[in-house]
Amino acid sequence: MHYFTVISGKKLAIGAAVVAGICVTVHAIWGAAGAVLVSATKRDLPIYSVERQEKVCSLTFDAAWGNEDTEQLIEILGEHDIRATFFVVGEWVEKYPESVKQLSDAGHEVMNHSSTHPHMTQLSPDAMIQEVKSCNEKIEKITGKCPTLFRPPYGDYNDSVVSTMRSIDMYTIQWDVDSLDWKDPAPSEIVSRVVKNARNGSIILFHNAAKNTPAALPDVIDGLVEKGFSFVPVSELIYTDGYTMDHTGRQIPNTTDLGSGT
Repeated sequence: MHYFTVISGKKLAIGAAVVAGICVTVHAIWGAAGAVLVSATKRDLPIYSVERQEKVCSLTFDAAWGNEDTEQLIEILGEHDIRATFFVVGEWVEKYPESVKQLSDAGHEVMNHSSTHPHMTQLSPDAMIQEVKSCNEKIEKITGKCPTLFRPPYGDYNDSVVSTMRSIDMYTIQWDVDSLDWKDPAPSEIVSRVVKNARNGSIILFHNAAKNTPAALPDVIDGLVEKGFSFVPVSELIYTDGYTMDHTGRQIPNTTDLGSGT
């Protein structure tokens, strides 16, 4: 655990002793000569999952590069009457505007995955905002809806990324179930991994243009339905106020009502 230490006063000495192998850590010492304040650091986490009573989860797809299977994914999801969330890169929107419109027209959420797919942690807050707002504008021009959710490329974030997104009213979204479809595992491996690890309030990660995702997706859906799951887009899964975050990035509501996330 990391601590910040603030020391004031003209004369202050701290002695540390190790007795019988036990380390003694001083958290706070106040005295006439000065003060020591030590506080534990706490990360500003994105949303990985959501505490919900009912068996509900969200299917999400990142779209950054290819587009060969987008129509197929729309068709599969439509056959099962499922609305999913697609996190798209601005450059992808520019290349495939017709697919963005198809996704939106089919009832899926089209959300923000940055404009150029950079490592956001390497950017200044102003550059982060420019990345996200540029992508938002491209999406809104086609769908008529401005995104409210952001997924950082590569899953790469830090406190600054999360707090900067919050400053422009964007929720930073990760996942707690990774299909690993980008590694091209067999469809059966994708199905097993997702169905086994999903829980109430899970956010499940897939990618468009992954080799075996279309082959695996119907069985993933059937497997989750057999376990009693239903599906909602991420914006309907998360809580937008009245919640706290635990150390895993799971949203916990401040009330006993664990139903609708909105």
